[in-house]
Amino acid sequence: MTSPSAKQKSAEIARILDKLFPETPIPLQHSDPYTLLVAVVLSAQCTDERVNQITPVLFARADNPFEMAKLDADEIREIIKPCGLSPTKSKAIKNLSEILVEKYSGKVPATFAELEALPGVGHKTASVVMSQAFGFPAFPVDTHIHRLAWRWGLSSGKNVETTEKDLKALFPESSWNKLHLQIIFFGRQYCPAKGHDPAKCPICSRFGIKELFESSKKK
Repeated sequence: MTSPSAKQKSAEIARILDKLFPETPIPLQHSDPYTLLVAVVLSAQCTDERVNQITPVLFARADNPFEMAKLDADEIREIIKPCGLSPTKSKAIKNLSEILVEKYSGKVPATFAELEALPGVGHKTASVVMSQAFGFPAFPVDTHIHRLAWRWGLSSGKNVETTEKDLKALFPESSWNKLHLQIIFFGRQYCPAKGHDPAKCPICSRFGIKELFESSKKK
């Protein structure tokens, strides 16, 4: 039996994901592009659940760049401490808020270049905002999607940039915004980094990735 091509595999994976996760709510609670941007900045090396516990407290103090820019970085840091990396994140949130006020009249810009020029905003964060706040086709690749793309044989796993390029080539552009959330949800429920049983995973078991994954652990 011949192995499926990457295109065939990606189409089958998309079908499985659509069946298991037909709805894909955005995990980070937010009310507009600005609160989404701040939440994504906070999510770096922090769980969505933890971020969703902290943002109501932070946004009760300031839920727009005008009010956030008035807060001291230390005041922001005290609120966001549970999210980790609070010294860096608090400065980024204050500084990007100041820039939004001074340069964009308090609006979050809707281009990759302008977003990535903001403090604390990398390509992945910009991709989330572009896709989820503005509906622009993007494929945000975090460590979880990077790991699963390699595990499923959809990318070489060299780096997140390569993974993003590979996934964009395999899946229709119209599916990118929903698909990246589906993969995240699937990974949490069926395909975790640790304690993963490939035989019970709807995707790994389908493509015989059990052997691939087990052999990689022995290296």
